Amino acid sequence: MAATHVNTRVQKHREVLRKAGLRPVQIWVPDTRRPDFAEECRRQSQLVAEADMADTDMQHFMDAALADIDGWTE
Repeated sequence: MAATHVNTRVQKHREVLRKAGLRPVQIWVPDTRRPDFAEECRRQSQLVAEADMADTDMQHFMDAALADIDGWTE
């Protein structure tokens, strides 16, 4: 019977949120507990780093953006 009480409370809470214009969404994220997680992060980071090194246009863009930040903190 306790589960029914909890289910009722959860349903009421969800109804309040829906009336406020919200909706539930489900987001899938990488499982950081997997044994291969760190290695996959390294693999993807290496691919990105290699792509960045090969993209001279992006490097020029970033250099120009860094040169254009004077006065942003004032």
